[in-house]
Amino acid sequence: MRTSRAIGLFCAASFAGVVVLTAGALSDPLPPDTTYRPLPTMPFSEARKIDEAQKPEVAQRQRSLLERRYDLSDKPMAGVMMSAGMKPVQDGIRVKLPTDTSWDQLAAMAPGEIREKNLLPEGFLPLPHVKQATGGQVFPNREIDEIHASEMRDLRRFDVDFDLPDNLTPEFPPPIFLTTRPELGDVSRGQLLTIKNFYEIMNGIITPVQMEGLRLLLTPFPQEEFNQTEDRKVADPSMGVACLDCHSNFHTNAAFHLTPDVRPQADRFRLDTTSLRGLFNQQIHGSKRSLRSVEDFTEFEQRTAYFNGDHVSATRKGVNLPDRPNQVAMMAQMQNIIDFPPAPKLDPFGRLDPALATPQELSGEQVFIGKGRCADCHVPQTAFMDNNMHDLKLERFYKIGQVFNDFATLPDGPIKTFTLRGIKDSPPYLHDGRLMTLADTVEFFNLVLGVKLTGQEKKDLVAYLLTL
Repeated sequence: MRTSRAIGLFCAASFAGVVVLTAGALSDPLPPDTTYRPLPTMPFSEARKIDEAQKPEVAQRQRSLLERRYDLSDKPMAGVMMSAGMKPVQDGIRVKLPTDTSWDQLAAMAPGEIREKNLLPEGFLPLPHVKQATGGQVFPNREIDEIHASEMRDLRRFDVDFDLPDNLTPEFPPPIFLTTRPELGDVSRGQLLTIKNFYEIMNGIITPVQMEGLRLLLTPFPQEEFNQTEDRKVADPSMGVACLDCHSNFHTNAAFHLTPDVRPQADRFRLDTTSLRGLFNQQIHGSKRSLRSVEDFTEFEQRTAYFNGDHVSATRKGVNLPDRPNQVAMMAQMQNIIDFPPAPKLDPFGRLDPALATPQELSGEQVFIGKGRCADCHVPQTAFMDNNMHDLKLERFYKIGQVFNDFATLPDGPIKTFTLRGIKDSPPYLHDGRLMTLADTVEFFNLVLGVKLTGQEKKDLVAYLLTL
């Protein structure tokens, strides 16, 4: 079974222990199986009134799902900070196990047995958007507040709020490292780059071409929920969204939206903002699209991706068509000089220096390369990625078509290998942010790959990942 219902005024029904909300009056009518987004069917004021009335229930049911799946509490690692030294890395496994089940018991079972007994931890399933039937970009509060204070531009939606606690998101603002000036370290001065301050911060550090690319990356343009039209999700007509609103300081702030590449709406998976660090080493872009250059990625995002992949909607709202040689190329040049954070324990080939690493970290490296099979995809010599797509076939472990908050859990399909360089700076993990910590990620792949790591090997592996 799958559902493509839009969220309206809710009435709850029971479906195999999963709460499914059916639609009454619809503020955002999305026909379930159409390719194109429809025009609004009611006045903006009425749609907003319905959305605002629904908002507390939308938030509560997402909060209930998250609390059922995860331990969201603040449990920092002792003495382990993200790269700017402002925020601790979170410790421990946060995905909750089914009752009377252990991780070792699960790892000993065959995928079919886990599926038939419904024992896959719910936190390993794809994560729904906070409001699946509407979708769209959702920003964390710190980004919203900073942009409003700096630019008087409002990224706050009236229908939804960001759904994860701050302790499980990246540090903000994140540091910026440049391949062209590695000796400078973090060039951000501890500030968030905005259209108001970028020139002062970067003047004398980057070239004129890069400066123009940066200006374009910080310029807001109309997007699906942030624009002038009556189907926007902000109270006042909006100038739009800039590329670096999601990719704060060329990293990530954990903002999310839905993949533009899948229809119908209930099947579109949540897409966590990826970091732009090390983009110069990447040959494919986008979790599904396999775009083959930074230029393709930049142009595609501007043209259709931020409009749910709908170029027709983009045209109506005020599409931005950057000129390929004179604008896109400059935006790409700026993105291509963003470096990973320093990893002083790694040698030039991506291996730990035995003189600098601890015994536990060295043991974790051996697990990573050997028994854990991590290096099969995350190749140390190529920035811990392989520029390929891989299908983990997670659907071996669960029954396809379960519905959670209007999202149908279908197979993920092939997903690109993301780099692990600087991974401690990038929670939550996986393409949809379903894994809150590195320990969760280790447990996920231990089960999915069937490598049967011991408890100590898992701890060593986490210790190694923190060095990257």
